[in-house]
Amino acid sequence: MIVVAGEALIDLVPHGPGALADLKPALGGGPYNTAVALGRLGSPTAFCSRTSYDAFGEALLDGLRRAGVEVSGVQRGPEPTTLAVATVGSGGSASYSFYVDGTADRLFTTPAALPAGTRAVSFGTCSLVLEPGASAYEELMRAAAAQGLFTALDPNIRAGLIPDADAYRARFRGWLPSVTLLKLSEEDAEWLGGTPREWLDAGPSAVVLTRGGNGLTVLTRDGAEYSVPGEKVEVVDTIGAGDTVNAALLHGLAAQDALSARGLAALGPDGWQRLLRFAARAAAITCSRAGAEPPFVDDLGEL
Repeated sequence: MIVVAGEALIDLVPHGPGALADLKPALGGGPYNTAVALGRLGSPTAFCSRTSYDAFGEALLDGLRRAGVEVSGVQRGPEPTTLAVATVGSGGSASYSFYVDGTADRLFTTPAALPAGTRAVSFGTCSLVLEPGASAYEELMRAAAAQGLFTALDPNIRAGLIPDADAYRARFRGWLPSVTLLKLSEEDAEWLGGTPREWLDAGPSAVVLTRGGNGLTVLTRDGAEYSVPGEKVEVVDTIGAGDTVNAALLHGLAAQDALSARGLAALGPDGWQRLLRFAARAAAITCSRAGAEPPFVDDLGEL
C-alpha cells in the first residue's frame, strides 16, 4: 500500500482567454492528483486527508473511488472545500490563486495509525504550508520515517500561500532527515535555495529534478547522476504533470521492489533511466490533456 497524504481541492480552470473567462471546476490538489494517478496505474493506494461534506468534497471522494483509491481513512468536516483558481499561460504552464480560509483540508489531524501494509507515504504541496494541518502532516512524516517506511516529498511550492519564505525554507531543511526520495521542479529548487547535493547530505537517498520539456534528472546519495529527455508532445496544459511524475516514480519503484533506501541504492543506471523514462512518458500524456488527467496503466505500457 502506498499512502498519499495531503490536500484535495477544486481547481477552477479557465476556458478561454482573459481574466473573466468561464471557469470550469475540476478535481485537484497535488496529493489528490498523485493518488488518482497511482490508482490508475494499478498501485494499491490509500488517501490520507480531510475533506468537506459539501458537494465538492463528495465529488473528490468519488474521483478517488473511481481510480481504485482507498478512502476509508479520509477525515471529514462541515467546512467548505478549498478552491484554487488556475491561470494557464501561453505555453501551457499553470499558476494559481487560492481560497483557503476556514476550509476543511487544513484542519487535518494526525491519524493514530496508517493502513495495514503501508510501504510508502507521499507528502507535499499546500498541506505542508497551511496550519494547523501542516504540523499534523509533518508529525505524520516524522512518524512514518521513524517506522522505517519509505517517505517521498514534493514541496511543489505555492509562494503566494507562504507568509514567511525564510521560515518555510528552514522548515523544509528540517524535513529532509525524514525523507527518502525528494522530487521537485527546477523552479522549486531555485526558490528553496541550496543544491541537490546539500539536500542529499541532509537525509534523502535520491533527489529527482523535473526540468519541464527537457526531461528529468536524478542525483543519488552515492554521487551518481542520470538524466532522460522529455517526451515530445503537444502541450495543452501542465496541470498535474508533476503529480503524475510523483505517482510514476512511486509505482515504478514498487514494481522494482525498490521502496527503500537500500532499493534506491541498488537501482543503478539502467534501473534509474528506465524509471525516469517511464515518469517522463506519464507526464507527457498528462500534458497532452486538459486539466489533471493522468494516464492509466494501459496508456503507458511496460516500465
